[in-house]
Amino acid sequence: MSDQRLIGVRPPEDFAELVGFDLGSVPSPDEHVHGTTVMALLFDGGAVVVADRRATMGNLIMYEAAEKIEILDDQTVVAISGAYARSIEVCRYLKHAFKYYERLNQFEISMEGKLMEISRALAGNLPMAMQGGVFLPIAAAYDKKSGDFGVYFFDTAGARFMGADYATAGSGSERIRGVFEYIARVKGPWRTRPQEDVLVDALTMLDLAAEMDSATGGSRRATPSVCILTAEGATVLSEAQVKETLAKLPDSMRV
Repeated sequence: MSDQRLIGVRPPEDFAELVGFDLGSVPSPDEHVHGTTVMALLFDGGAVVVADRRATMGNLIMYEAAEKIEILDDQTVVAISGAYARSIEVCRYLKHAFKYYERLNQFEISMEGKLMEISRALAGNLPMAMQGGVFLPIAAAYDKKSGDFGVYFFDTAGARFMGADYATAGSGSERIRGVFEYIARVKGPWRTRPQEDVLVDALTMLDLAAEMDSATGGSRRATPSVCILTAEGATVLSEAQVKETLAKLPDSMRV
């Protein structure tokens, strides 16, 4: 290409412009498949992310095998509630956007930058959210510079809030939100407790949410999804590992 043809051509400002991904103009279907309930909790040495696997459309249960946890990179894990298809699409975009930034700048995007990109995606999705395509993620992130872990939740406009030791979203989360605080007062701050203890409490609360919210699947029909984030990276627990922890739940909560 000659120099003359390059005149007036500018490089794309970001990954969305490069690939033509419009965060705000996806057609809105008449009905959306939704997923709930998700939560992220700190423990001593990392964060655990837990999600049920039920997806619903209105009052219909569509399927019981939805994967609502997305590993964006080795330091960032997102769990999604709300409009399922749209949230999966945005998470795939975010994964590639992080990689594009790193290759373009030759260094990793900061944790703050990643969280801002999630907020930007949510802000861009607002027009669709107004038509029923609402999705609300929560995020667990590790800051390699400071060595700190954080859990975050967002509103539909993209505003970000840092949870003290936990974050939760989805219709079932409203039924159990106070339980997080109660357990912290009785057993101590989440971030000071061992991973296995925190995971047992998280799965217990997920079953409680399922008892009180028809849109939330517990552990009886499908094994919940669990991801552990530590300084070494993010690891998805196998179904056998999750079932081993489920066996530690109170007898009254098991079939």
